[in-house]
Amino acid sequence: MRNELGDVRRSQIITTHGPGSIVDFRAGGYGGAGISVVAAGLEEWDRWAPPPGLGHPQTVYEPRLQKQLGVDGFRLPPVAPQVAPGVYRNNAGKLVGVRFPRWLQCPRCHLIRQSRYWTEDAGDPALYCAECSEKAGGRNRVHVVPVRFIVICDHGHLDEFPWDWWVKHNEKCPLPGRRKELKLEGSATAGLAGLILSCLGCGSSRSMEGCFGPDAISGQCQGRRPWLGTDADEPCDADPRVVQRGASNLYFSVIESALDIPPWSDELQKKIGMRWAMLDQAPDQSSRRLLIQAMRLADITGKPEDELVAAIEDRIARLRSPDRNLRWEEYQQFVQHKQPFGENTEFEIRPAAAPPELATWLESVTRATRLREVRALRGFSRVFPPAAGDDERIAKISLNRPPWLPAVENRGEGIFIQLRLDRVRTWENSQAVVDRAAAIRKAYEQAWRDRGRPGAPPKLVTPRLLLIHSLAHALIRQLSLSCGYSSASLRERLYVDVGSSWDMAGLLIFTSSPDADGTLGGLARQGESTNIVRVFEDALSSMTWCSSDPLCIEGVHARTEPANGAACHACLLAAETSCEEFNAFLDRSLLVGTPGQPELGFFQDFLRELRS
Repeated sequence: MRNELGDVRRSQIITTHGPGSIVDFRAGGYGGAGISVVAAGLEEWDRWAPPPGLGHPQTVYEPRLQKQLGVDGFRLPPVAPQVAPGVYRNNAGKLVGVRFPRWLQCPRCHLIRQSRYWTEDAGDPALYCAECSEKAGGRNRVHVVPVRFIVICDHGHLDEFPWDWWVKHNEKCPLPGRRKELKLEGSATAGLAGLILSCLGCGSSRSMEGCFGPDAISGQCQGRRPWLGTDADEPCDADPRVVQRGASNLYFSVIESALDIPPWSDELQKKIGMRWAMLDQAPDQSSRRLLIQAMRLADITGKPEDELVAAIEDRIARLRSPDRNLRWEEYQQFVQHKQPFGENTEFEIRPAAAPPELATWLESVTRATRLREVRALRGFSRVFPPAAGDDERIAKISLNRPPWLPAVENRGEGIFIQLRLDRVRTWENSQAVVDRAAAIRKAYEQAWRDRGRPGAPPKLVTPRLLLIHSLAHALIRQLSLSCGYSSASLRERLYVDVGSSWDMAGLLIFTSSPDADGTLGGLARQGESTNIVRVFEDALSSMTWCSSDPLCIEGVHARTEPANGAACHACLLAAETSCEEFNAFLDRSLLVGTPGQPELGFFQDFLRELRS
């Protein structure tokens, strides 16, 4: 296909390569070249991967998440259907990327120009420098590469670096209009000071030193949104900042997810499928009964009409409950069952009381032998990770909100661990723990204000959150060694709430891969009594010492991340795909204590018994 760039995994579209993200490919003829594009918005999904909307066959549904996000369903990133083993249909839909940045540089002559001023071959996305290619001779191509500097703001906008403004051309520059010949090349000086931008017309030059400074670019952000089109600019009063094209703070996806739990995980819901949106939007029960009759749902589901109406009305009432909470509903499903539950459904669990060795600290350990999770992308942020709730900095992934969002579904297994609430309440009210959490909360709130954000941050940092999140990371690191999964294939799901009707203290460690790596079976087996004791012993023992101690345990390493206490890459930080909180709100001292304050550790008595 002309201008085809390459492939990405479905799960990457929801995490790192979604609309608004910069994606790098190597494509084109003559050996190919580095191509940098920004992934286009959802309007292009409908245009290039028809049929549009939820009429596309590659869709998924999860009623609780649909209600939460106000959509009728979810579209999977399009893939080519298989017509035979290993053979894929050629006319499958494609996703679109817009070339960004448009300024490209020749690696031989070091000239930088906009893309329209470089030479191209029809249908080949790789542009090249004609002069240098001619000098190279033969069929050689000297392909141009994307420049490394771009401009962003914390409202999600994306723009080109102002090269002409930065070099400050002489007023009598002989080169006409915007076609000024610029060169960016290094010198003997190290760092940005040795990277010199110059104009070949007027001789003006300036080093790139200081381009990353907070006031390097004057004026306000231009509100550019190239992933939504050339006419999608919007007013913005944020300050622009220069970053490198591959910077880690360029794209933070905003993902909402839900587990498929009863009654939504049964065969009836699968058979209703995309018809659920119409039933949910019907104004009353009589209208829904008419819809059931018109759609012949009794025949489709194999249930009598009255029984079907009763089941649907029960589910509608659950969704419209004013105090519903996705995490609380899932938590209740894990803790209320005392016997194996959900065989041959999308939510199959094997509950068990905590083994005697851990019963002082844990209430139960539940093996989830079958889980289904739907993860939907609703936006993204730049510069800083998104805050909880409706953060005004979340950028849009479509010009006009469609009745669907992109999503993926994962099937796998996991271990749910419920802590003893009485033990947690006693621990979190001790003065040493309160003071430790207050210091982290104060640093987090100060960092929030330093970012120019008004009011209090939406995330409440509590001892319970720090404890359960730190325990989840410790278990992920240990389980990756004992169950056969890589640490990046394991994810956490935190069930934490204090001082409300949703009093929760639990966590789920489960497989997050949408392919066969999510169903190996080794993770759920680690939840058996003899295995989970050994996992806890090894995980907590490893938290008592870090190769970066004493700096780590004293919190010195966490000063670059004020929402952390004793946490660093050597002991507690996990892969981005594993963590719900972008590796924030971690402190291993609340698991095992510190040399000076052993009483901080929730599991200090367990470790003392282990050593004795």
